[in-house]
Parts: sequence; C-alpha cells; structure tokens
Amino acid sequence: MPKRDYYEILGVDRGASQEEIKKAYRRLARQYHPDLNPGNKEAEEKFKEIQEAYDVLSDPEKRSRYDQFGHAGVEGGAGAGSGPGGFGGFDFGGAGFGGFDDILDMFFGEALGGRRRRRGPERGADVRLDLDISFEEAAFGTEKEVGVPRLERCPDCGGSGAAPGTGPVTCPACGGSGQVTITQRTPLGYYQTIRTCQQCQGMGTIISHPCKTCRGRGQVQRTRKIRIKIPPGVDTGARLRLAGEGEAGERGGPPGDLYVYINVLPHKVFRREGFDILCEVPISMVQAALGDEIEVPTLEGKAHLIIPEGTQSGTSFRLKGKGIPRLNGAGRGDQHVVVRVVIPKDLTEREKELLREFARLRGWHPTAKDTEKEKEKGFFRKVKDAFMG
Repeated sequence: MPKRDYYEILGVDRGASQEEIKKAYRRLARQYHPDLNPGNKEAEEKFKEIQEAYDVLSDPEKRSRYDQFGHAGVEGGAGAGSGPGGFGGFDFGGAGFGGFDDILDMFFGEALGGRRRRRGPERGADVRLDLDISFEEAAFGTEKEVGVPRLERCPDCGGSGAAPGTGPVTCPACGGSGQVTITQRTPLGYYQTIRTCQQCQGMGTIISHPCKTCRGRGQVQRTRKIRIKIPPGVDTGARLRLAGEGEAGERGGPPGDLYVYINVLPHKVFRREGFDILCEVPISMVQAALGDEIEVPTLEGKAHLIIPEGTQSGTSFRLKGKGIPRLNGAGRGDQHVVVRVVIPKDLTEREKELLREFARLRGWHPTAKDTEKEKEKGFFRKVKDAFMG
C-alpha cells in the first residue's frame, strides 16, 4: 500500500516552517497517542504514521531528500530511532522537548510531568445559606439561630476513616507515594507513564478496617445549629462570612467558611432607598388647605408631623435621623413622608352645595355638570314664563 504524503499527514503546507511542523506534531500526538487510546489499533497506527512523518520533516537533511525524491529518498531513515535523542522512535530532543518529563506534560498535563506527592490535607468546602429577615431586623440588627447542613469530621474516628483502635496503613501498591510508574512497550519502543495509584486513590494509605459510623470517609452529614449576628443596616444582597463554619476538611485539612446571603422582606408601609426610608400618608383636602398636626409611622413608633396650610398632594417632608442606621456606625439616614390628598367620593348634596359656594367665592368657573344644571333651570324657567305668565 503506497504511503501517504508526510505533509498531508501532519496537515501542513510544503513551505511550512519548523515551528509550524512542531506545533502540528504536538497537536496530533496528543490526539492519537496510544496511552490516551488504549486498545484502539486505528489510533496506534495513526500515531506511528504521525511519528514517521515528523521524524522526516523535522530533520532538515531528511526533509530535503524527501522533497527531492519522495519516500524513496528517506526509505529506512524514518522511525528507526537512530537520532541522538532516540527512544524507540521518540526523538525528544528533535521534537523540542526538554526531556521525558516534558513529553509526559504534553500528553497528560502538568500533573504527570513530574513526581506527584501523595495527597495531603485539603480545605473543606464553603457553604452558602440564604436567609430571609424582616425590614426591622435589617434596620436594627438581630441574631438568628439557623440549622446548617454540612459535612463534619466523624466523631468516632476523628476523621481518619479507620475504625477506633485501628489506623490507615501504607499502601502496598505504591509504597505510600500515592502514584505508580507504568512502563509499556510499543512497536515504537518503551515509554513510561506516572498514574495515580488505583488502590489508594492517591492517598498513599489504605484503610483495612473502615469506621462503621462514616464508612471510611472520615466525614458525616450533620445539621448544626449556628447563631448568626446580623449587624444593623444590612440590605438585600449583603454577604456575611463566618470563618470555619463550612464543611470539614479532608485528611486533617481546615474547615471551609459559611457565607450567609441576606434577603430583606418587603414592608407594608416603608420603602428603602440607600439608608433613607420613604412612606406615603393620606390627608384630607381640609387638612391640606387649613394645615394640621398629624401622626406618622416611623421604625420606632409614631411621630408628629406639622402639615402647613396649602400643602399640595405629593409634598415630601423629612424626618431627620429616622432612617436606616449606617453600617459604619456614622449616624442614620432620614425618613421622607409624602402626603397624598384624598378626595372624598361620597359627598352629600349639602356638601356639594357648600363646595359650589366655595368655588363661587373663589371666583372659580363652575363645573361642566353644574353648567348643564343651570342650563336646564334656564330652559324650564323660559317655558314657565311663556305658558304661565
């Protein structure tokens, strides 16, 4: 079967630079390497083809002969492992790698590029709690006792995972390192991989007698009662951090933190804007016209408010220092009271007559309804004068 063109195999042009050839090789090698495709014969053959093409095109002399004479010019020269960095067909020096650790890093990532240590203590996970509080609790602060579900260190084994009176033992498969080195022989030669020990999952120890309470995990699920102190002035979206109140760490690691996200429930009367609060109060048109002293609600009870004569609907009055306490302790915001003049809908005829009289005294034009009534009266008067004299 005729061989494919080496440039076509690597997916580069004939005028490609050595850097472009190297990048193409690295990309394809990651994709088709036998260790990443165990048992895949097609990938293995593809990898051989890629290695052969790179072995020729990365060598200026071989590439020159290949460009002039094709495969006949390099017959027997590719993939023979005769280069200075040869390792069963892997010329790490020519490929631009610093050594065997680099090739491991290329194929399997940084975790395999060097010796991995056994897994040590790990910090516990953080826990999130969403907490609803009232408007008043947000304004003046409060303390809440809440139940927080979390993973805690097993009280029977102390987090070791081993039954009381026993302990973890060194893993016989990896000797306590948490990893094993595997040497494999392929048609291209020998190569090594460093993998996490499957017997101990990288911990370096195994538990022969697991704790019955946590089943060897070292942690148990519990709901813990925690008191949370909420400072005055918080608002929706505020986040409180309680250090060390998250889930327990693994293998003796520190616990995570508890983050409490505040949600302030709406109030029936007040609305918040920063550290100020707003409310609306109804007054009658008589109070608006003549003025009055009224009671208005505040966060601390009722307060007196003077309504001047001639107050218009929508007028806002400020009650200084009656708003939300500032988080930094520098005083409080203000309360703004907006008055709304309420017009009665169930006027009696006497009340309507008095309003019409008031309108005449003020020189206001009569309403369209009153004008129609006057027209009706005028029409009947004319009829009476014409027929009754």
